[in-house]
Amino acid sequence: MKQNSTFFLIIVLLFCISPTTAQQKTEVYRARVSSGQSPVPAASIRIGQQALLSDEEGLFSFRAAPGASLLIEITALGFKPLKQRMTVVDGRSNDLLAFYLEAEDRHIEEIEVVGFTKVQEVNRQAYNVTALDATKLYNSSMNIASALDRVPGVRVRQSGGLGSTMNLSLNGFSGNHVRYFIDGIPMDNFGSSFQMNNIPINMAERVEVYKGVVPIWLGTDALGGAVNIVTSTKPTNYVDVSYGYGSFNTHRTVINTGYISKKGFTVQLNAYQNYSDNNYSVTVDAADINTGAYARNASVKRFHDKFHNEALIAQLGVVNKPYADRLLVGITLGKNYKEIQTGARMTTVFGGIHRRGNTIMPTLKYQKNDLIEGLNIALNANFNLGTEQNIDTLNRRYDWYGNYKETGVNGERSRQLYEYRNNEGLASLTADYQISEKQSISLGNTATTFNRKGENTLDEQSSLYETGKRTLKNVLGVGYSYTLDGVWSSTLFGKYLFQHNKNEDITNTSSHEFGYGFASTYFPKPALQLKASYELTNRLPTPYELFGDVENQDGNFNLKPEHSHNINLGALYDWKSGDAHRFSAGGNLIYRYAFDFIYNRFNNNQTKLIADNRDGVSTRGVDAEFRYSYKRLFNIGGSLTYQYLQNKQKYEEGYTSISPLYNDQMPNIPYLFGNTNVGLAFRNLGGRGNVLNLNYNLLYVHRFWLYWPSLGGTSVSDEKREIPKQLSHDISLVYSLKDGRYNIGIEVNNIGDAQLFDNFSLQKPGRFFNVNLRYYLQKAH
Repeated sequence: MKQNSTFFLIIVLLFCISPTTAQQKTEVYRARVSSGQSPVPAASIRIGQQALLSDEEGLFSFRAAPGASLLIEITALGFKPLKQRMTVVDGRSNDLLAFYLEAEDRHIEEIEVVGFTKVQEVNRQAYNVTALDATKLYNSSMNIASALDRVPGVRVRQSGGLGSTMNLSLNGFSGNHVRYFIDGIPMDNFGSSFQMNNIPINMAERVEVYKGVVPIWLGTDALGGAVNIVTSTKPTNYVDVSYGYGSFNTHRTVINTGYISKKGFTVQLNAYQNYSDNNYSVTVDAADINTGAYARNASVKRFHDKFHNEALIAQLGVVNKPYADRLLVGITLGKNYKEIQTGARMTTVFGGIHRRGNTIMPTLKYQKNDLIEGLNIALNANFNLGTEQNIDTLNRRYDWYGNYKETGVNGERSRQLYEYRNNEGLASLTADYQISEKQSISLGNTATTFNRKGENTLDEQSSLYETGKRTLKNVLGVGYSYTLDGVWSSTLFGKYLFQHNKNEDITNTSSHEFGYGFASTYFPKPALQLKASYELTNRLPTPYELFGDVENQDGNFNLKPEHSHNINLGALYDWKSGDAHRFSAGGNLIYRYAFDFIYNRFNNNQTKLIADNRDGVSTRGVDAEFRYSYKRLFNIGGSLTYQYLQNKQKYEEGYTSISPLYNDQMPNIPYLFGNTNVGLAFRNLGGRGNVLNLNYNLLYVHRFWLYWPSLGGTSVSDEKREIPKQLSHDISLVYSLKDGRYNIGIEVNNIGDAQLFDNFSLQKPGRFFNVNLRYYLQKAH
C-alpha cells in the first residue's frame, strides 16, 4: 500500500503544480497553404519571430493575440513569395485560415530553403539521433521493428515469427539497455500486447532512434539509447484502414481515425490486430520420442507457435484551448495469446505451454505551451491493471514431429497455472522554459511503480507465487541549452536516479545513481553538420531482470545497477547537384565503456536465461549511411555498421588466474551488418494522382560467434559454435490511386528462402508473401 500511495501522491503533486490560472494572452490559429486544389508541403512561413513549416497537407499552426495585426510571409520552392498582412479575429481560432500561392513561371537556378521537415529537424539535433519517416512505409505490412532494422547501428533480433520475443541491438547494447517510448511516454508498463514487433508502422508518423546519449525529456535510465514512436497529431478529420494477408496464415488489420470539431473537441482511435499460425519450416536435429530414430538436419514444421493479439488506444478531450493545447483522457486495451514452441534453445520442444495476457490502462495527457510566456509543460500518467497468465498443465514430453509421451506430474517444464498482475504505474512531467532567444532550461521527472502479485491455481499454498515483488523508480533530469540558430547548439544536463526494490516481503534494496553529459552540434555551412556528445549514464535493473518474466527468464535479485561512458562523434553532409540530383552522406564514431554490465546467460540447467553482471565491456564502432535520389523518380541508399564489443572482466569463476576470456570478443552479438535499398516511382501511371512504387531491400549480417571465441579454437568452422552469415532479399510493389486514397501492396520477404537466425540459433521464418490493402481519407475543416 505504501508504494501505491507514493505513486498516487506523485500524480497529485504533478497536478498541483499545473497552473490553471495562467493569463490567456494568446490563442493557437490553424492555417493551410495551397495552390489551387493541391496543398503546398514544406512551405516556409514567418510570422513575427515565429519560423514555421507546413506539413504534407500544407497545414501549420501559430500563436497570436486576438486582434493583433500580423505580417505573414510565405515562401516555397516553385511558387511566388506571398507577403500578406492580416488581423486575427477573437473567437475564430478554431477556423482554418487559407493562404494561396501562385506557381513561379521563371526558372529558379538556386534557392535557399529555410524550413525543415519534422524528420530533418530531429536529425539536426545535437544528439546522435536518426529519425525514420514512417509515412513512407504506410502501404506495407511492416511493424515498427521491421522498419528499425534499416536504421544504421540498429539490429533487430527476434526468436521466431510474428509475436516472438524481440531484442533490439543498438550499437552493441541490446535488450533492456535500450528503452522504448510512445510520444515520449515510457512503454515499460504497456504489457505484452504492445511490443515493437507487433505495433504496425501505420501507428507512427516517425520513429526517432537516440544512440548512446538520451535527452532528459524522455525521462529514462537507458544505458545504450532509446526509441521514440511519434504518433500523428494531424489537425484534420481522417480515416486510415488497412488489411494484410500473408504466408503461414498471417492476418494484420489496422484502423486509425481522428476527429476534431470546430470548437476543439477531439476523438482519436487507434486499433490493430495480428494473427499467425507461425507454422514455418525449420531445420533441426530431431529424434522420434517413441522409436528413438534420429535425423540430422531434419526439416520440420513448427506445430505449436500460434500468436494473436488485439489492441485499442482510444482518447478524447480538447485541443487548442486557452487552458490546454491538448487535454486527453483515454483507455489503452490489449489482449494477446502466444503458444511457446521452444525454450531458450531449439533442442527443447513444447506442445502445450502457452501464455495469455491483457492490458487495461487508463491514461491522461496534458500539454500547454506558453503556460506563462516561454514556459511549456507536458504531463502524462497511466496505470496498467492488466494480467498475465502462464499455462503449463500437460504432463508430457514432445518431439519435433508433434509426437508425445505422458510423463509424471511436473508439466512440460514446470507445472503451473500461474496468473499474475504487475500493477505498473507511471507519472511524468516535462517543463521547458525559454530564458531568452538563445537560452533555455528544461526539467523532466518520471516515476514508475511495479508490484507483482499472483498465484499458481494448481498449488494455491505455494508461497513462491503469493508473495509480492515490488519496485519504485524515479528518474529526474535537468538541462541547460544555448543555441545560435542554424550555426551552433549545445546542451548540458544531469540526471538523478532512485530505485527501491522489495522481494517476497523479506528482502529490500535501494539504489541512488547520478549521471551527466552534454551534446553539441555545429554547422560550418548549412549543408554540413558536425556532432559530439557524451554521457555518464546509469541503468537500474528492470523488474523482469530482478524477478524473472515467468516464461523464459529466471530472476536475479542480486543484480547491481550498470553504468557506461558513452561517446559519439558524427558528421552529416547533404547536398544537391542541379535541380535533379540529391546526395546525403553521414557517419558516426562511437565508444562505450560499460561496467557492472548486465547481460543474459543460460541458467544452470540450460533451459532459461538469467541476467547477470559483468565487470566491464568496451565497445568501439562506426556506422555510415549514404543516399542518392534523382528527382522523385529514383532513390538508392544503404548503411553499414561495424562494432567490436570486448570483455574487460579479468577474473571469472572457475579460473585461479586471469581468465582466458579477458579481452575476448563478446559472443552472440552481431558485429558487422548493413542494408541497401533501391526505389523507383512511376507517377501518374494509369491516371493523374496514381503512383507505382517498386522497392528492393537487402539485409546482410556477417557470421558471429555463438559462444566465447577463446573457447572455440582458432576457426569458426564448427557450425554449432557460430551463427552463419545471413543474406536476405525483399521486394515490394505498391500501387496508389487517387492521390493515395486507395492502395494495394504486394511484398515478398526473404526471396531466397535463406535460413535466418538471431538468438542462440533460433530460426526465423523463410520466404514470406504478403498482400496489403489500404484506404485513406482525409478532410480538412
